[in-house]
This record gives sequence, structure tokens and C-alpha cells, in this order.
Amino acid sequence: MKARLREAFWLLVSAFVAIGIWQTLISLTGLPKYVLPPPGAVWHELVAGLTADPSSRASIWYQLSDTLVATLWGFLLGGVGGVSLAAVMAEFRFVQKVLFPYVVGFQSLPKVAIAPLYVIWFGYEMEPKVAMSATLAFFPVLLNAMQGFVAIERDRMELFASLDASRWQRFVMIKLPSAAPLIFAGLNLGIVYALLGAIVAEFIGAQRGVGVLITQLQSVSDTAGVFAILVVLAVAGYVLITVMRLLQKHFVFWQASDTPPDAS
Repeated sequence: MKARLREAFWLLVSAFVAIGIWQTLISLTGLPKYVLPPPGAVWHELVAGLTADPSSRASIWYQLSDTLVATLWGFLLGGVGGVSLAAVMAEFRFVQKVLFPYVVGFQSLPKVAIAPLYVIWFGYEMEPKVAMSATLAFFPVLLNAMQGFVAIERDRMELFASLDASRWQRFVMIKLPSAAPLIFAGLNLGIVYALLGAIVAEFIGAQRGVGVLITQLQSVSDTAGVFAILVVLAVAGYVLITVMRLLQKHFVFWQASDTPPDAS
């Protein structure tokens, strides 16, 4: 509990320091508001967006809800797909040899170039955002899970083989628990990339969402409004990854037990 309070305290301190540097930079350089808005203007836009009618398109909540729904669906699809394919590729090496070059090739493609195709294929509703979100979440989960599945102690596998354990028993009792820390490392990255994927799809073509709101604000040079949305996205990303870390501590409890206790 003390560690969490201390973390929250230093987070607030760093935020105040950043705001102070921000305001000082504006005062010293005299930058115009459309280039770098003052913190007060950003705060005003932030409050206005958060307190607006949630059913209004001007409300940040209205736009953010659509983005988060797409993010969570995309993360679910990308996470499950990444872990499943990693397990299959680790269990059957011929599948890995066949599919891995395609996985690497698709990963090397710029995702901004893929987003317009998703809009063409799926339209301007939720589907292209979920597809883009799932695509960006898929690869970090896949690569981390694969690394976890193949990095298994040979002695443990040989012990279970000597006990006539089936392939499924070895997977559930040895490989999956051993790979869990790396799987969650991939999921921690995947949830952030899922949010980015949803926003990228909204930039390309969508009817609602945070990306659409940013595009509208940019079109009228409302830099303070864009900064306010960026603050909301930063907080949303922090909350998402914090939830993932709590889930990791719950499901990979033996990893947490390996760390020394807090001296305080």
C-alpha cells in the first residue's frame, strides 16, 4: 500500500514539474498558442470536453467510448490469436517453418498503409478499427509467447515424458505456466498497440472515435483541444496497462513471489 501511495505521489510530482517546464518554455520563447498552447488553455478544453453532454459528439466520453470498445475487441482477438498461433508453432515445428516467414513479412509492412485497405474491406463503422487494433496487438503477443513456449527447461520435459504424460498434459502443466510471464509481457505491449491501432484506423476513416475528434480539431487549428485529447489518451493508456499488470500479478503470482519484499 505504501509503495502505491509513493508511486502516486511521484507521479503527481512529475506531472507538476512537467507543467512548470511547459509554462516556463512558453513564457521564455513567446510561442503562439496555435503552436504550443499554455497549460491553462489545455485544461479549459479538457474540462469542457469531459463535462459536455455524453450523448453529444463534442463530448470526449462519447468519442472515447467507441475507441475503447474497438481497442478491447481488437486486443481480445489479437491476444487470443497471438497466443494460439504461438502455441501451435511451438508445438509443431513444420507449422513454424511454413508460417513464420509470412508472419515476419506481414509485420514488416507499414500499418498505416494497411489501414486504408481495412476501411475499404470493412467500411467506416467499428469493424476496421477492431481489425487494425487486432493487427497491431497480434505481433508482440505472438513473438513474446513463442519465445516463452520454446524456452522450456529440457529436464522438466524429459521428466514428464518419462511419466508418459501426453502432449496436452505437458503443454498445460509445463509449457503454459513457464511461458506465462513472457505471454503477459506481450499482452502488456499488445494492449497499448491495440489502442494505437484503433486510433490509426479512425484517422484513416471512421464516423466516431478519438481519432476522428483529433482530425476535426486539427482542421480548425484547435491545438489546445488536440493536447487535451492527448492527455486523455495518455491516461487511458496508463489505466489499460495498469489493469494488465494487475492481471499479471494475479495469474503469474509465482513471478511476483520471486522478487524481494518491499523494505518499507
